[in-house]
Amino acid sequence: VQLQASGGGLVQAGGSLRLSCEASGSSGRIFSSTIVGWFRQAPGKGREFVAAIRWGSGIRYYEDSVRGRFTISKNSAMSTVYLQMNSLKPDDAAVYYCAAGSRYGTTQDSYDFWGQGTQVTVSS
Repeated sequence: VQLQASGGGLVQAGGSLRLSCEASGSSGRIFSSTIVGWFRQAPGKGREFVAAIRWGSGIRYYEDSVRGRFTISKNSAMSTVYLQMNSLKPDDAAVYYCAAGSRYGTTQDSYDFWGQGTQVTVSS
């Protein structure tokens, strides 16, 4: 699976951004069993789980600190996963990465494929 993340930028606290992760499989399609997730990494910190979605069922998972503010969704026709981020806080500032794997998890080793990161900066 190849992943292309985009949509980062600079936003004021309380603002919104939408990240996109375009996915493509070696066969030209994404398998229904695929899990696509978002992680983030702030300077000096480890990479942490943010949210994930099951490609086939659409079941969603969220890290507690973003639940209710972030929404993960997918557009199957576009092979794209979105992360809508509302009510952004300075603590949300990080490089955001999308990842894909065959099993759900909140740690990096659950995911086999990674896109390049996209920077999110939140000014206070």
